[in-house]
Amino acid sequence: MLTLPPELPGLCVAFGIGLLIGIERERSKGEGPARGAAGVRTFLLVALAGAIAQRIGGAGVAIAGAFVALAALASYRSSRETDPGLTTEVAMLVTFLLGVLAMTALPLAAALGVVVAVVLASKSGLHAFIRNTLTEQELHDALLLAAAATVVLPLLPDRAIDPWGALNPHKLWLLVVLVMAINGAGYVALRMLGPGAGLALAGFVGGFVSSTATIAAMGDRARASPQWVAQCAAAALCSNIATILMLAVIIGALSMPLLAALAWPLALAGAAALVSALALRMRGGGGAVDGDAVAPGRPFEPRHALTFVAIVGAILLLSAGVHRWLGDTGVVLAAGVAGFADAHAAAASVAQRVASAQITPAHAGWAVLVALAANSASKLLMAWLRGGGGYCLRIVPGVVAILAAFAAGVWWRG
Repeated sequence: MLTLPPELPGLCVAFGIGLLIGIERERSKGEGPARGAAGVRTFLLVALAGAIAQRIGGAGVAIAGAFVALAALASYRSSRETDPGLTTEVAMLVTFLLGVLAMTALPLAAALGVVVAVVLASKSGLHAFIRNTLTEQELHDALLLAAAATVVLPLLPDRAIDPWGALNPHKLWLLVVLVMAINGAGYVALRMLGPGAGLALAGFVGGFVSSTATIAAMGDRARASPQWVAQCAAAALCSNIATILMLAVIIGALSMPLLAALAWPLALAGAAALVSALALRMRGGGGAVDGDAVAPGRPFEPRHALTFVAIVGAILLLSAGVHRWLGDTGVVLAAGVAGFADAHAAAASVAQRVASAQITPAHAGWAVLVALAANSASKLLMAWLRGGGGYCLRIVPGVVAILAAFAAGVWWRG
């Protein structure tokens, strides 16, 4: 039986990376005396050189890497008068390193090779976006979001700092980052897809992170752009679809008997959320504004995110106090208080009690309903505070329909 050498997959990936990046560089190097020095054959050989050097060892990688660096330097010296950029030369070095990586981390090398080729091929689009589309305010806010996520968040302690164990600075700041990210995602979708489809997609995706935060973010957008208040409200209702899906996943992960008992209530509530969002979108003429031009603005307002998290922190403290007072009794009331902050957390605590046989699935169904009702009240309060009365009133019928559908399912299963 023919046995293939174990190095063959890595060599094939290195060959493919060099060929893919080389094809793109061949198309970009131009014609005539000013054409670039490196094309498809050069990049293919550079990637293979990296793979072979890795098999030789550290000395081979060092020698081959030095040769590629010198070749890139020579290419730049010969073309700097007609093309002062360094893209091709840097791409040669990256291709060599990807060839080395292909021999030890094949999937990662293949994925990075595709990303590099896409970035190189997107030159015109990226330049046009940065120069003509991206505003200074958008760049500033993107950097602010990156700093909040990568600088501030890792520095905060991931433990409770209050006597009741309710306030975790790391988790609260993570919520700040999520609120800003949801708002930013809505802004990007708004500019790319228009105020109809873009906001609906952003609302649905944001609901998996936090439906309340998404409703608050859409309220900010509605207040900033009153002409799109109906589309923002429809997007807010789309976040409730994700809420129901997440409830099903969390309950099922902790207690399959409770999920079986709540299958119909969850299905009815999800259907009500979907129908309500579609009805509001159609009634608000969502499709008619998809092609409207969206003027550049600010992706998110940090002050709004901080205010939202401050409110959540206050609710968490109240919930912890009630739980300390009641202990493991009064499951329904405790679930309702916890639901003001997070319906998923409240449902998880109820499901855990079902799993440990502290309460029955039938009793737990009403506790989850109370948690969902409390969370819905929290959402409507946030909608009124952040988006105003008109935005909130558009959301109320959909939220009531979701609650009524869930309650009907719990009563019917009863």
